[in-house]
Amino acid sequence: MEIERKFLVDPEKWEKEIKPEPKTIIQAYLLRSPEKTIRVRTKGSKGYITIKGPTKGISREEFEYEIPLEDAHEMIRLFADKVIEKKRFEITIGEHTWEIDVFGGKLNGLILAEIELSDEGEAFKRPEWITEEVSTDPNYFNANLIEKG
Repeated sequence: MEIERKFLVDPEKWEKEIKPEPKTIIQAYLLRSPEKTIRVRTKGSKGYITIKGPTKGISREEFEYEIPLEDAHEMIRLFADKVIEKKRFEITIGEHTWEIDVFGGKLNGLILAEIELSDEGEAFKRPEWITEEVSTDPNYFNANLIEKG
């Protein structure tokens, strides 16, 4: 079960943050529907395939498996007509790791921060660079962002 909250990021405050080296992510969707998505992505030197069920609140079933990088590239090439490209920064704050995605291409300028929780009501420390919560706004789901990018 994936329980995830998502926030917009203030670009000026994010720019001032000391950041680790990012990993480049290229991802595409083999299937996108309200009931399920099947995603293939490369993240740095690794490949992954992920199957997600319908979103209920901020939760959904998720199965993710590492696959050979070459297979991920080939699946994207053969079966995907659009991709999202982004740089992912991982920053630990308190007991949680934030994943901050800085998008490229037509989504250039968009920065989203995600935090995975063990419970929908779990408390967490909010960094100063996050702004509006967009966890339930479908405009910020990657499966929908791919249409804009």
